[in-house]
Amino acid sequence: MIKFGYTILYVDNVETSIVFYENAFGFSRKFITPEKDYGELSTGETTISFASKKLAAQNLKDGFIESTLEEKPFAIELGFLTDDVAGTVQKATSFGAVLVKEPVQKPWGQIVAYVRDLEGFLIEICTEVQG
Repeated sequence: MIKFGYTILYVDNVETSIVFYENAFGFSRKFITPEKDYGELSTGETTISFASKKLAAQNLKDGFIESTLEEKPFAIELGFLTDDVAGTVQKATSFGAVLVKEPVQKPWGQIVAYVRDLEGFLIEICTEVQG
């Protein structure tokens, strides 16, 4: 059996990123290393983790593409489900998220919006797909 356990975002400052996600989305801190180079949030079944770019570079000797707000987002997103898309977007942007797309209703009834976090990672804020 395989279970999707976590996604790790490579960030400049692990604690700053964790505080942003705590404040903007209400997730709770699972733990952070004493060196503050790795941490996790409790977000439901799947954990969002953060590793410092320095720590990531130790594991990936050939390097990696860094996420920044100055570049287009990667072809991947984190999806957060909520009943209040507009309110969640407003709260996230009040803590520094960058609005990409205002909430819109899709033909299948789902409400979807997009923001980017402090490091430029793309986040979809949406209602559940009904059906």
